[in-house]
Amino acid sequence: MGLPANKLRGIGNYAIHLVGSRWFMFFATIIILAMSGATYMFGIYSGDIKQSLGYDQTTLNLIGFFKDLGANVGIISGLVNEVAPPWLVLSLGAAMNFFGYFMIWLAVTGRVAHIPVWQMCLYIFLGANSQTFSNTVALVSCVKNFPESRGIVIGLLKGFVGLSGAIITQLYRAFYGHDSKSLILLIGWLPVAVSFAFIVTIRVMPVVRQARELKIFYNLLYVSLSLAGFLMIIIIAQNWLSFTRLEYGASAAIVIALLFAHLIVVSVEEFKIWKKKRRIEFGPTSHVPVVTSENSTPSPDESTWAETEASSSPGKHKQVSCFSNVFRPPERGEDHTILQAIFTIDMLMLFATTTFGVGGTLTAIDNLGQIGKSLGYPTKSIATFVSLVSIWGYLGRVAAGFASEIFLARYKFPRPLMLTIVLLVSCSGHLLIAFGVPNSLYVASLIEGFCFGAQWPLIFAIISELFGLKYYSTLINLGAGASPFGNYLFNVRVAGHLYDVEAEKQLVKRGMIRKKGEDLTCDGVKCYQLSFLIITAATFLGCVLSLFLYLRTRKFYRGDIYRRFKEKDQAADPRIASVTNDYTQLPN
Repeated sequence: MGLPANKLRGIGNYAIHLVGSRWFMFFATIIILAMSGATYMFGIYSGDIKQSLGYDQTTLNLIGFFKDLGANVGIISGLVNEVAPPWLVLSLGAAMNFFGYFMIWLAVTGRVAHIPVWQMCLYIFLGANSQTFSNTVALVSCVKNFPESRGIVIGLLKGFVGLSGAIITQLYRAFYGHDSKSLILLIGWLPVAVSFAFIVTIRVMPVVRQARELKIFYNLLYVSLSLAGFLMIIIIAQNWLSFTRLEYGASAAIVIALLFAHLIVVSVEEFKIWKKKRRIEFGPTSHVPVVTSENSTPSPDESTWAETEASSSPGKHKQVSCFSNVFRPPERGEDHTILQAIFTIDMLMLFATTTFGVGGTLTAIDNLGQIGKSLGYPTKSIATFVSLVSIWGYLGRVAAGFASEIFLARYKFPRPLMLTIVLLVSCSGHLLIAFGVPNSLYVASLIEGFCFGAQWPLIFAIISELFGLKYYSTLINLGAGASPFGNYLFNVRVAGHLYDVEAEKQLVKRGMIRKKGEDLTCDGVKCYQLSFLIITAATFLGCVLSLFLYLRTRKFYRGDIYRRFKEKDQAADPRIASVTNDYTQLPN
């Protein structure tokens, strides 16, 4: 016997409600970002590029530089997102991703004639840069849909970006075993398929504050922690044991199941909203309707809120030059133009802090394998802590996102001060590397990964709070642009140069002469000691700048920085009282 017609209609109505809901949109962004880890996997397939195309190490490093440049310079995606709908931005990113990595796969597998180096640099730049399109759309849409939980939203989403490399690695080994050339094809088509599967669900919706919002985010956090825990265990097992193809398939199946467990959390919550909505629609006519879901028909006040807000400030309808008010920015928390934000002291300090902080930790992460080799760590140990950096980065992202939001709501604890603390902790990791304390690299890798991850949700949340959300997609990509600058400064000009200098000294001491084209190898603590002392000093300077930013903004953070969003909720329907902030009612 089949289900009654009315139940089938009910299931269909609920399915339509679910797919169009705000929480399903958040789930969709989780899946999209969980498949955006191609840039973290360059080390797996870079050897195939070098061997198949006959490149030397210098050429491979050049290609790696263009990969990092594409992954971190997202100003184009930010500007496109300002004027184009999310589906178009996602489509552009998907097209760039497929074209870039598919062309690399064709070259590596010999399906096209030998291509010049500049084309390989272009292809990998396009492939890596495509991820800034999906990241920008996901982050900006979710922050605008959950503006009063932006720290948690950014922490969770950036956490999945950190886990994405480990997630795709499990899928690749299940699909292709150890055929690393096929990995290039996988990262060419898989993110594209996922983006198009969810493309219609990613959009900005009317903001409706829910009393259970924090609890739902906690449930999503618990599921993601389970996923991270499983990945940590399986990575350690795979580095120390030999897995069969079937065992790789089983681990990938568990990863997929844990990823889609987030959908269960979302579905349960939206089912409660849907039932409440139906009771309102089909209940007694005397029942007063209440706006409880983003799927409810917007009230006139709600649908015209943007126009009302725009007309409430004098001069907004006047067409004036974008340069006329560059040095006259509005108050903190109000919407700045792009140029107004760029030329504020707050943004310049935040940019410098990001350069020193993110640049230092990223240099440590990029060189972990070489540092371990120089200090004489076993190969399997090096593989383990290098593989686990993505897990530590995930933990840093979600910890900073949740903790900063809770501390801000409970104690008015400013995010710039928390950023200062994170930078100070990262200095301890730099010093452990600099002095080569025995067996300390395990702890140092945890600190570096955690602090690298923790900085991003804090930086992105601070930008949204100080400069508003109107041009958020461009401003966060400007902030992220400090990362490749800092990485080039510390990784290439400091760590790389000083490593080669020390290696040359060791060759001279051994009475050897370096042959042309021969790699330089350095052993001992001295290889990276001076580099990380310099990085520690620069990071401490970042701490000082972040502390000054806190002093400049402490009055702003003492106020209610989410006041305008609460007023919007009340304006949308005067019958609704402002929802009590549930961040002050956390479980013990």
